[in-house]
Amino acid sequence: MEENIASLASAIGDRVKQERLGRRWTLDQLADAAGVSRRMIINVEQAAANPSVGTLLRISDALGVGLPDLVQSPEPKAVKVTRKGEGAVLWRSDAGGRGVLVAGTEPPEIVELWDWTLGPGDQHTSEAHTPGTKELLQVQEGVVIVTAADQRVVLQVGDSVSFPGDMPHCYQNDDEKPARFSLAVFERGVGSGHRESGKG
Repeated sequence: MEENIASLASAIGDRVKQERLGRRWTLDQLADAAGVSRRMIINVEQAAANPSVGTLLRISDALGVGLPDLVQSPEPKAVKVTRKGEGAVLWRSDAGGRGVLVAGTEPPEIVELWDWTLGPGDQHTSEAHTPGTKELLQVQEGVVIVTAADQRVVLQVGDSVSFPGDMPHCYQNDDEKPARFSLAVFERGVGSGHRESGKG
């Protein structure tokens, strides 16, 4: 498992550096565009950090590549297959939770498909994504509580919800059993500068 984490961190670091150098950006330029520290960019490129999903989203948006492309090889393929166990694990918890990015499209209109597991008592709080981001979630196992847009909804197996991802939101499992859900995230205009301009 540690080997997989190191391999993913190395792949992300290599891709970030490749994209940054391809744009002839300095570390400071990427840090400014992404709204993160220069030290964070260095740590990501050197695979010395375990950045949050939010940090990876800011970096990928600044580079205009989208999160799915950041964790996959840059060779474009018409059909991309992710076999069971091959997704990019971008979030883990001590209770056994995992957020696995299993598929995604290319910019500028990004759709991400996630397989999430929340261990007993787990909670994942997500910062606001870029303006216009939408999320769709369906519960596969257990009970999932979603808090978004000042609403709290309790979802059972088979229930689904859609909500704006461009405001802070939270997924949690208050049960004693694990919960699992599929999550689709739509983010429009990645790399088009809409984050900097503030246009929705």
